[in-house]
Amino acid sequence: MKKYITFFAAGLMLLASLSCKENGRQAAGTQSVQDEESSATVVNLKYAKGFSVKTLADGTRLVDVADPQKDKDKMPATYHFALVQRGTKAADVPEGYTVVEVPIERTIVMTMLQLSNFTALDAHDVVKGITGTKNLFDEDIHRRVKDGSMVKIGMEGNFDPELILAANPDVIFISPFKRGGYDAIKETGITLIPHLGYKELDPLGQAEWVKYVAMFVGKERQANELFDSIEHRYNTIKERVAQTKERPTVFSGEMHGGNWFAVGGKNYLAQIFRDAGAEYVMKDDNTGGVPIEYEKMYATAANADYWRILNSFPGDFSYEALKASEPRNELFKAFKERHVIYCNMKQTPYYEISPVMPDVVLSDFVAIFHPEVMPKDYQPRFYRLLQ
Repeated sequence: MKKYITFFAAGLMLLASLSCKENGRQAAGTQSVQDEESSATVVNLKYAKGFSVKTLADGTRLVDVADPQKDKDKMPATYHFALVQRGTKAADVPEGYTVVEVPIERTIVMTMLQLSNFTALDAHDVVKGITGTKNLFDEDIHRRVKDGSMVKIGMEGNFDPELILAANPDVIFISPFKRGGYDAIKETGITLIPHLGYKELDPLGQAEWVKYVAMFVGKERQANELFDSIEHRYNTIKERVAQTKERPTVFSGEMHGGNWFAVGGKNYLAQIFRDAGAEYVMKDDNTGGVPIEYEKMYATAANADYWRILNSFPGDFSYEALKASEPRNELFKAFKERHVIYCNMKQTPYYEISPVMPDVVLSDFVAIFHPEVMPKDYQPRFYRLLQ
């Protein structure tokens, strides 16, 4: 995480007065001191809708988790956890709450977003298993997988139960809406902890889930400081962009398997577009995302100024490759004017670290939509105009 923090600290020159080098680098004291500080640290939420925290008099934290998009028909239960300091006994845990001793010492994570929270908190030591290393850049993770201190348990829906048991996790972080395959894991008795950051509709809400993970690993103070700096940078840039008069239009996605999965008007990415001073063409859509036919997307976005694409194209992606994938792509105004905004997941750790860098993603878009707001020598981290 240190190299990522150093990078965007240098890149955001308009905020040079901020010192983001300290975020995610809080010196570790003894475990007892860390536990004492963590239990006394208040966890306040500003943007995240998927979890809430109530602290009891004895320091026990009651954490409630629910779908931030309120899809009640898709989520049969709200999850309840009582986080109790390791080595102590909670005085009065309400009925229906699962007790978890914290800080946890061993865990398995199922998604890149979850892993990004542990990376941001310098908490790789706690992670003993991940689903895989495809498109993963972090050298520390690769080293741990290679030396066996972190195992690959397989992809969702096809886990290796033996490897999971061998990792001996205290808890396993899951995504309830994914393909799953958790039934076999449930039989082991290991506590499953839902992480719903990916369902947040606000980019800062998604980033705030770092506080959720922090409560499990005993790094609440570090998470608060980290998030405060992310929030400050994001809102500072947002406020500067709000003063601009021009608002270009933008659309997102591309054809895959006969359908175009379009980011919905409520999606966190649509919010970043708005905060970056652009109008998203599907702003009236009331979903997080929806598959639509090519013809409908063309009718909606034919004259949009910019086109955002995120994929894992092997090699160098180009306008020729975009046309080859679907000849009609050249009909879009954004294609004709060479205004495709592109990020290749094989060349940048987008999903690996961007969830805790919404301010950097915002900066990349602002540098394209409103370059006059950013320093002339600004270097994008994830997104840039396709050449």
